[in-house]
Amino acid sequence: MAKVAVFLAPGFEEIEALTVVDYLRRANVNVTTVSVPEDGNPDSEERVTGSHQITVIADITLKEFIEEKKEAEMDALYLPGGMPGASNLAANQYLFQLITKMDRKGIIVAAMCASPAVVLARTGILSSRKWTCYPGMNNNLAEYCGSEDWASEVMENSTHIENVPYVFDNNVLTGRGPGTAEEFAMKLVELLTDANTAKAIHDGSCQR
Repeated sequence: MAKVAVFLAPGFEEIEALTVVDYLRRANVNVTTVSVPEDGNPDSEERVTGSHQITVIADITLKEFIEEKKEAEMDALYLPGGMPGASNLAANQYLFQLITKMDRKGIIVAAMCASPAVVLARTGILSSRKWTCYPGMNNNLAEYCGSEDWASEVMENSTHIENVPYVFDNNVLTGRGPGTAEEFAMKLVELLTDANTAKAIHDGSCQR
């Protein structure tokens, strides 16, 4: 059974987070939701409130995830978007290191909406890859990366794709926004299980 860690920081986009968790669990993927503290603080509670004031209870805190060495078990990481959720994820140094480490191992790194631009770009894993994000956020990479020079370096040879629900390049899956969460989730289901499982969930849930 594949295992996925979904990281939820205050201000996360609820549709993007919970749609993906729901479809992965329908596919019998082992999903662990992880609460990430606000703005780089060291501790967090299991309760996390999204950008539309919906509060969820995560399975574990980031501190517990680290202490229990959960990263070694994971077949994929997922970072939903939303603001300031994506900014809170980007401020966490452990996540920065985890994303780059998992990418080097070829483990699936998935992100939607704001998170590809705000979180992934600064790590350098989008370099030489195709990717997508919430419309317009690809124009603010200097802000998210800290400087124009650093953005140019870490995003070298990357290609932003517009008007698509998601882009999968090698082991990195990026999605555009809340309205594309279902298609994005189903692609992740297919990657972590198989096409037959994805089709059964697609048909059984009356998707378009």
